[in-house]
Amino acid sequence: MPPIVDHPLRYPLANELHARPFPAMQEPATVVYLAIKQPSRAAGRDRAADLAHLTALLDRHGAPHPQPGATHYSGRIGRHVLKWEQHAEFVTYTAISEGVSDRAFDPADFAVFPDDWLDRAPGQRITSISLRVCARPDEAGINAALAEWFVAESTAAASVLDDAIVAAGDFRIDPTGHMRFALFVTAGTGQRRIGRVVQRLCEIETYKAMSMLGFSRARGLSAEIGALDGRLSELMSKMTDGDTPAEQTLGGLLSISAELEALVARSAFRFGATGAYEAIVTQRIASLREARFQGRQTFADFMIRRYEPAMRTVKSTERRLQALADRAMRAGDLLRTRVDVERSAQNQALLESMDRRADLSLRLQHTVEGLSVVAISYYAVSLASYLLYPLAAATGHSKGMLSAVLTLPVVLGVWGAIRRIRRKLETEPH
Repeated sequence: MPPIVDHPLRYPLANELHARPFPAMQEPATVVYLAIKQPSRAAGRDRAADLAHLTALLDRHGAPHPQPGATHYSGRIGRHVLKWEQHAEFVTYTAISEGVSDRAFDPADFAVFPDDWLDRAPGQRITSISLRVCARPDEAGINAALAEWFVAESTAAASVLDDAIVAAGDFRIDPTGHMRFALFVTAGTGQRRIGRVVQRLCEIETYKAMSMLGFSRARGLSAEIGALDGRLSELMSKMTDGDTPAEQTLGGLLSISAELEALVARSAFRFGATGAYEAIVTQRIASLREARFQGRQTFADFMIRRYEPAMRTVKSTERRLQALADRAMRAGDLLRTRVDVERSAQNQALLESMDRRADLSLRLQHTVEGLSVVAISYYAVSLASYLLYPLAAATGHSKGMLSAVLTLPVVLGVWGAIRRIRRKLETEPH
């Protein structure tokens, strides 16, 4: 038997599941991370520009290029291992180097991404992270480091992956423009496990930042939605009063409905993406398997307190916008029903008027028909009289008597002929 034919996407789709492995690293290590997004229409951007920007960085180090059309890349540039990934709306660069600088979170760590190269980025920075991976000291040493590196009020710290690592961060942008995270690794922890925690922290921050774009959109729409809500309420009051013509109210309502549909269309992608990004943030935090460290707030606690209210605002705005659009649609249906009823009443009145006119026309027709019988009979009697006058002398009758004798038969004959003609016209198909 010939071999079975594979679907053309079978291998690409299977390989996609293994295309983005967790990085492997050991402590001590320094990780710098950068996410770039175009300010608008990022999902439909020219992705070749992302690949060209990556290639420009690789050329500086003489590193091999990715395959044409690649969506991910991993390779060494100098003393760093570079990992590049292309996502729906953004691209990420992760550079990992062995060892840590003497100065914690030294801005020089980001020198792997040169300033002139960053200036030519096809987009803007959505987030950047400086992450320090070091051996786990005693609890006093961890507390001292947290107090020195992070803002105490917003610091989140947790023991993750069955106490293999203590992860910490404050989700604040430091003076150099980067987010800071630190990992304190227990001796003997596997390299892949460290890499998993690093990648999950980077993903938590990136998707948190991306989902907050939806929060910004929701706040921007608040005033506009409020104004449309007021206009819609005013129109519905006019509908209730009945003083304004329905056609005029319908025009205003259609204008509001069109504006609402435009808002829904413009916001649908961002609100949908926000929901997806929020789900990823929640899943990534859950995958850390956090345990409380010295009574400090965990990453989940931080998100519940600071992040989830923003996401609830997005969901509330989305529901409010959709409810307002549905309300406008229902009001439009009611108003159109009212207009249809009014038009039906007008049509009924018009039909009644037409019936009255038809009845009047029929009466007029009968009157004209009677007059026509008289007129035709008059001329018919005259013609018949002229024809029979020579017989008057022979019969001994006067001309007047002869005309009188002819009048009744002629009138009856004319009347019968007109009725036959009318019946024939009424029975003929139109």
